[in-house]
Amino acid sequence: MAGRYVYRFGGGVADGSDQDRELLGGKGANLAQMVRLGMPVPPGFTITTEACRYFFRHDGRWPDGLEEEVDAGLSAVEAQVGKRFGSDDNPLLVSVRSGAAVSMPGMMDTVLNLGLNDVTVEALARRSGKPRFAWDSYRRFVTMFGDVVLGIHYSRFARVVDRVRQGRDERNLSVDELKEIVEELKGVIVDSQGHFPADPREQLHLAIDAVFRSANTARARYYRKTHGLPEDMGTAVNVQAMVFGNMGPGSATGVCFTRSPKDGRKVFFGEWLPNAQGEDVVAGTHTPLPLHPDQPGAQEVLEKTGARPLSEAMPEVYQQLCELKDKLEAHYKDMQDIEFTIEDGRLYLLQTRTGKRTPAAAVQIAVDLVEEGLIDIDTALSRIDPGKLEMVLRPVLDPDAPRKVIAKGLDASPGAATGRVVFHSDEAQELAERGEQVILVRMETSPEDIQGMTVAQGVLTSRGGQTSHAAVVARGMGKPCVVGCADITVDYARKLFYAGDTVVRHLDWITIDGASGEVMLGRVPTLAPPTDSGAMATLLTWADQRARLAVRANADNGPDAARARSLGAVGIGLCRTEHMFFQPEALRAMREMLLAEDERSRTRALAQVLPLQRAEFERIFRAMDGLPVTIRLLDPPLHEFLPHTPGDINEVAKELGVRTETLTERLRQLHEANPMMGHRGVRIGITTPEIYRTQVRAIFEAATALTREGVEVIPEVMIPLVAIPKELEILREQTVEVAEEVMREAGVHVDYRVGTMIEIPRAALLADQVAEHADFFSFGTNDLTQMTYGFSRDDMSMFLPAYLQKGVLADSPLAHFDVEGVGQLVTMGTERGRSRKPQLKVGVCGEHGGDPAGVRFFHKIRLDYVSCSPFRVPVARLAAAHAAIEEARQS
Repeated sequence: MAGRYVYRFGGGVADGSDQDRELLGGKGANLAQMVRLGMPVPPGFTITTEACRYFFRHDGRWPDGLEEEVDAGLSAVEAQVGKRFGSDDNPLLVSVRSGAAVSMPGMMDTVLNLGLNDVTVEALARRSGKPRFAWDSYRRFVTMFGDVVLGIHYSRFARVVDRVRQGRDERNLSVDELKEIVEELKGVIVDSQGHFPADPREQLHLAIDAVFRSANTARARYYRKTHGLPEDMGTAVNVQAMVFGNMGPGSATGVCFTRSPKDGRKVFFGEWLPNAQGEDVVAGTHTPLPLHPDQPGAQEVLEKTGARPLSEAMPEVYQQLCELKDKLEAHYKDMQDIEFTIEDGRLYLLQTRTGKRTPAAAVQIAVDLVEEGLIDIDTALSRIDPGKLEMVLRPVLDPDAPRKVIAKGLDASPGAATGRVVFHSDEAQELAERGEQVILVRMETSPEDIQGMTVAQGVLTSRGGQTSHAAVVARGMGKPCVVGCADITVDYARKLFYAGDTVVRHLDWITIDGASGEVMLGRVPTLAPPTDSGAMATLLTWADQRARLAVRANADNGPDAARARSLGAVGIGLCRTEHMFFQPEALRAMREMLLAEDERSRTRALAQVLPLQRAEFERIFRAMDGLPVTIRLLDPPLHEFLPHTPGDINEVAKELGVRTETLTERLRQLHEANPMMGHRGVRIGITTPEIYRTQVRAIFEAATALTREGVEVIPEVMIPLVAIPKELEILREQTVEVAEEVMREAGVHVDYRVGTMIEIPRAALLADQVAEHADFFSFGTNDLTQMTYGFSRDDMSMFLPAYLQKGVLADSPLAHFDVEGVGQLVTMGTERGRSRKPQLKVGVCGEHGGDPAGVRFFHKIRLDYVSCSPFRVPVARLAAAHAAIEEARQS
């Protein structure tokens, strides 16, 4: 229907379905689908995302016809439940909730119990026969309406409640106390607004406006930006008949997950609160109870509280919930996050959505769903975000490291995190921008803390359960998180928290373990987790079967090479040899070489470097037995090997036995105004050939020695910074000469290649000529990006923040590959190089090799491999599979 803005659901009939996510938002589409599946869903209607976008385009006005459609929707709900909105006899109350097309937990607004005023609250009390329930609902409504709709800070309402309850649970307040609280809460609104909106229809109109506006709050915009969501997606609004979990002992509210969102195990997981409403669970202001005694952490909570799980308190309801959650997971073929309310023993479902989960849980669930026959391998691979896979490799605590555990809470999101204690989101941002690691410590988090949570290493709260805001958002981010840590007492005013007899102050170091819930004083050493077993290994094996693009690693020593191999790298794409020159013995020899006045003296000094580099190459080759190793010859400017401060110059001159003036003069000779574009890389090989000769000899002495031992060595010698084909021609001849000489001496043949790193735009433009002298190209996209933009990574910080803030750039081009600009050079260089040598091997060895967007592009232009840091190898492997699957689906 043209111009339609309201879609109804309830009574077994729904206008929409789960195929209408863009129009009805995720929540509205799923409510409609649950109704179609015959589930117990309170009736209501959804206002579309189109209405929200109209609202923003027209200065907060509703589109023509929306008010009439809302009235008609209300009438339909009234007919189904037998109540009337605003009635002084049997009033209908509604919830008004947001629901974007993509779930944004906690980022947008909700209003419950809407329709209450001084008249309808009395009617509700008479009809229910439970005046305490009615006034408790009124208290909740006034607080939520004042905060969410009218913009009055929540703390003003909280102070009123705290004064009356004096430390007691709100559920223990009397009717008279609740009446007193309501009057004072309304007074807060009158003081701020001049009057309290008592007309239910005015309340509804204002609440719908507020939910629309919540799609454009700073926290919602920040969430969209950090999660790569479109800025104009808007939100739908869901208006639904209220059902009440706070009606007494037979009522309750809860949240559940069809599988564990922490580790992905197929175990029903959730929390509930008797005599409460949904916000009590997710806001983190109460520590809820487990659904059943066998879920992780249940026994500890039950022992502390002396309460019963839902499975024992309401066994019939629990059984019905189990049946419904199985039906929902089977329909959606994914783990579901379900909100439910129990009103006087009757179960209602208020929402289902694809559950937020830790990256590790996502891997486990995807693999299990394939093995259970619910999804296929391509679907499983496509569901895992390559960018988040790196979080699965988050550090875990070294089990042998000493530690002082000062508190224990609930294990909300696994992984270990160490940082300085901060108590406020803005401070977390400020310190993170200075490069500090922080742990955000709060009583409970709210949506306003999203920016602090994003930059923190981990999150610790003293309140809340495993389905609270902190837990859900941290899991979605892959952040270690401990919640409900009742062992600590947070004092914001004094900037400290107590943990028993221990006082932890602002900026003190702590470590949290999101897998055990432990909080430790100080910094505890960590280890990288294994990836060669379990679900991760299965997923990455599937990824390798789908991918065409090979993934290598950047590694400069034996341990890094071994680690890269364990993470699935099929070779070394970049071994930076300059790091070997900075070992103490090698550094001294390099300095002697730089001060030498003739080639013989330089060669004699470099002879001290050769055995050191040969030993390191042996370690690398041994670790990569049977796999190719691309070794970049010396790249940085020579002045980096000399001291620069007066004190260091005097000390080094004394160590080398030369006059300070001699060393100072040599520094002056080597000084460059722009070292990045100066005497470095291939230019060193041309002007000081003995350096490259020494390196090549070390490479092939190591290769021949290991070959005699039975190790399969595949060296690839890479000449950096080539801009002129003649440069590569000269140095290729020199490399081949030395390599052949060493192999003759050893009586051993080694299969090797000589190629170049393409990192200067001119080399890409003349790639056909360069290819005449190369067996392979490797695009050094870090330097190629800098050269193309005319940026220097050392100076970008002076202007990049302003460029990002003003929208000149969407991201740093050094962090995310520039497909549009630098991508043209990579494409051109590849095509022109292969026009001369069709079998030319081409790869990428900058950090962009681990950027999923870059991997997709490199797959598209038919590169052979990418190379990245070892811990990004699994990311690149999965991204390569995504690229292949996407290509297959489009063909």
